[in-house]
Amino acid sequence: MKYRFLLTALFLLPVSSVVAAGGPEALPTAGEIVTRMAAHDLARQASIEGYAGMRRYVLENQKFQKRAEMLVQVQGDPDGTKHFEVISEDGWKAAHKHVLHKMLESETETSRPEMRAGARLIPANYDFELIGTELVNGRAAYVLEVRPKRSEKYLFQGRIWVDAEDYALARAEGKPAKKPSFWTKNIHFVQIYQKCGPVWFPLSTQSVTEAHVFGTTDLSIEYFDYTPKMQSRTGNTVASAEVINKP
Repeated sequence: MKYRFLLTALFLLPVSSVVAAGGPEALPTAGEIVTRMAAHDLARQASIEGYAGMRRYVLENQKFQKRAEMLVQVQGDPDGTKHFEVISEDGWKAAHKHVLHKMLESETETSRPEMRAGARLIPANYDFELIGTELVNGRAAYVLEVRPKRSEKYLFQGRIWVDAEDYALARAEGKPAKKPSFWTKNIHFVQIYQKCGPVWFPLSTQSVTEAHVFGTTDLSIEYFDYTPKMQSRTGNTVASAEVINKP
């Protein structure tokens, strides 16, 4: 059940990106897309003073017919460091102790600026190949194949969809570059992002893990009430009026 490392890797992907003015006039290269995405991510960090949001984790194991659910509040600092508070939890206690809480601990540690650099979507960590374009939630996106340059648990192999107007990450799909344990046979994930005002935040994560002992385990994460903290003209931090996926 040590697939928590993959989900930690997902949360190291760019959490949001500022809006770019106008759309591209010609199809850019993979290198240009990645460079623009990284630049906009840095601009996003400078444009907001952190964010706040909620997550709902649901873990289900088919072999043992077990289920665990957890509601978590997250606070993001201006430098990207994350802080979590568990609001409620129910169900399979072993999954809470050995998987869900461990995921939060790992994500907290790896969200620090000095740790994030090794997992960012940049040429130092990945090779990129432009596959084509597709629509993601009605918006044009560039589809890139991503291949990790190192076999590390916080990197992944798969594809990303980059919004063609905002150069923000709209979707990521794949498997970890390194299996988290000998007992893990296969892991596959899909993470979707959604625009909230000038920034993008995660909307949902779905992962399926096949393990030798535990069989198939499904984990879904719902992200809602995400609110960027915008800096006012007076220099004070104010919360944006827009939130995403509010139930």
